[in-house]
Amino acid sequence: MESWFNKARFGMFIHWGHCSQRGLELSWPLVGGVGALPDWQSVAVDEYHSTARTFNPTKWDARALARMAKRAGMQYAVLTSKHHDGFSMFHTAHSDYSIEYSPFKRDIVREYTDAFRAEGLKVGLYYSLIDWHHPDYPAFVESDKPYKWGNWRRSTPEQWDRFIKFMFAQMRELLTNYGKVDLLWFDGGWERTPEEWKSREFVEMIRSLQPEVVINDRIPGYGDYETPEQAVPPKPPEGPWETCLTINNSWGYNPSDKDLKSIRSLIHTLCEVAGKGGNLLLNVSPMGDGAIPPEHVERLEAIGNWMDRNNEAIVGTDPGLEPWQFYGPSTRRGNRVYLHVLMKPYESVSVRGVKVRHVGDVRPLASTISLKVRRRIAAADTLFNHDPIGELVIATPDSALDSIATIIAVDFQR
Repeated sequence: MESWFNKARFGMFIHWGHCSQRGLELSWPLVGGVGALPDWQSVAVDEYHSTARTFNPTKWDARALARMAKRAGMQYAVLTSKHHDGFSMFHTAHSDYSIEYSPFKRDIVREYTDAFRAEGLKVGLYYSLIDWHHPDYPAFVESDKPYKWGNWRRSTPEQWDRFIKFMFAQMRELLTNYGKVDLLWFDGGWERTPEEWKSREFVEMIRSLQPEVVINDRIPGYGDYETPEQAVPPKPPEGPWETCLTINNSWGYNPSDKDLKSIRSLIHTLCEVAGKGGNLLLNVSPMGDGAIPPEHVERLEAIGNWMDRNNEAIVGTDPGLEPWQFYGPSTRRGNRVYLHVLMKPYESVSVRGVKVRHVGDVRPLASTISLKVRRRIAAADTLFNHDPIGELVIATPDSALDSIATIIAVDFQR
């Protein structure tokens, strides 16, 4: 797959729903929680769904959020158009369980797509195949608790046929009513087989409406890229990939979850992902009133400050050196290699296995100063090899170091 996605490197995930009014994780509390979410909550099914009637996020500002994403160096975003709970954040002719029938009434998906496109960002939509509210799915009820992996209550063939038609119809709305959609992020495929989902027909319909859309790997049997969740894989997948990550442990707004990742940790993760050729989809969780939590704003602003100095080493890059050549992530753009120095060096860093006589300027990306470089070459190569491979020892004075993460640019001459 050759597309903008391959080198985007950084995007924003937006998990949001009517349950955010109560500070609940999206969807999972209504089924009693799930072990993968350490700060899960559990509420009665009817109690969970009841907040759809009071959802009025008057502080939602799609344009401000789009500017925040762009300022942070993000290239694309993905908004939850419908999570497992079945609530549609868009106007749909096929359900009254949607934002249109809330006090807010406005179409959040439309405001999001318009605002993010206006900032030059690619727009993506999350859509859950699961629907724990739709009567034909069938809807999840109290007697279904606890959530039974692999043993879900099933609808009749007639009900399932109606549900599949509903799912296809909603996807057709999203792909025809909101302009160009750059990415679709599906979820929830584990509850049915590819044949039951009609995966092939579903993807064919999607491609007929939006031929250039990038699709993740969670429609069973299909997908353009892999989606490791909440962790950076030790070895990168073979093809395109994206790690999705929360700022705390929760996807939806959950004020009881205080386990916040530090600014340094998030930037280091971005460097690790870029160095392995992937994208980082970092989640934000709007509150029930639509405002972005201050701790999320603080982190996005700090990432933006760092990206102001170092964006060149992240967005649009390829993986750089092999792990044995440099002790840390690295990226590449043409003849320039970026060393991501994530731990404070004692006095220098080394790069091994490079053509040392081809090295030109070496400097911190955020500075105009050049760094001192020593070249180590085997004695025999010094005497008999006009183009030897050796080691660079790059001096790293304190004045060259960034307090969060230092990027050193090494220019190689042809």
